[in-house]
Formats: sequence, C-alpha cells, structure tokens
Amino acid sequence: MAVQALSAAPRLRALLFVLAALAGAASAQTQDKQPSTFGPVIGSALLCRDQIDNKYFYSWLSTHFGAPYKHEGGAFWFRTGEATLWGAPVSEVMVSDDTSELVFLAAVAEVPPDQLEQSIRSAVGVRYPAADGSPYPLRISAPGSTIAYYNAKSKIYCAKFKPLPMPLSPQR
Repeated sequence: MAVQALSAAPRLRALLFVLAALAGAASAQTQDKQPSTFGPVIGSALLCRDQIDNKYFYSWLSTHFGAPYKHEGGAFWFRTGEATLWGAPVSEVMVSDDTSELVFLAAVAEVPPDQLEQSIRSAVGVRYPAADGSPYPLRISAPGSTIAYYNAKSKIYCAKFKPLPMPLSPQR
C-alpha cells in the first residue's frame, strides 16, 4: 500500500501541473478574444456618446481583460489583445483613476489618426475635423471625442469633468 501511495504522488503532481497550465492558457486565450460588447461599451464611450464612469469601466475592463498592466499618468492601462474598433486594431485601453478633476476613457489604435478618423466616419458617421493647420493636429468631434497623434499610432479619448457630488442633506 505504501509503495502505491508513493508512486501515485508524482502522477498527482504532474496532473495538477497540467491542469494549472491549461487554466493559465485558457485565461490568456480569454484575454486575447474581444468581448462581444467591446464596440458598444468601449467604442460608444470613446465617441463621447455616454457618461464616463471610471469605476464602471475599470470593473468592465478588469472582468474582460484582467488586471491593468500599469498605473501611470493618472490612468490604469489594460492590454486588449486582438481587439478592434471600427475596423481598426486597438492594443490598449486606459481609464482614469481618481487623481484628476477629469474622468476619461482612452484607447491606442494601431493606425495613424487620419486612418482612424476614416474608419470611424465609415462605420458610424462621426467626423473629426482637424483643430488647426499644424502638421500633427488634434481631431475633435462635435460630441467632444478627440483623436491625437501617438507616435505612428493614434490615441482616441473622451474626457469629461467629474459630476458634482450630490448634497448629503437637502438644502432649505
């Protein structure tokens, strides 16, 4: 009996190792796949078509892409794997922390701003005219969403002032 128990221990350890590896691979695969609600949730917010609630977006992004890989510049940064918006690849999404007077949601698109603007205009009809005649102008839509140059890529964001807190007691 003791000999059987000793020989079963290495097999049990090997089985546990394989199961842990499979669980890790399944988790990584889930993070590479785009959630079906990525466009309606993240895309609409980036176009400033919705309120920006950083706690909600932090929770949503954590649920679908795991923990943020960094916290920098007043934002939590999430890698999005193979995600796309409006036909353009999106590699990262950032959501503001509570250190600023603004709440924002931003994304890095792997295409130049003019190409991202064309993709958005073709997909949803929103225009992003250049803010000025500079070589690298901001492009700002009527609702307030902004496309900016980010090296050879684009950064699109929607930033709004935080809503005023509700009074704790009724005013008389």
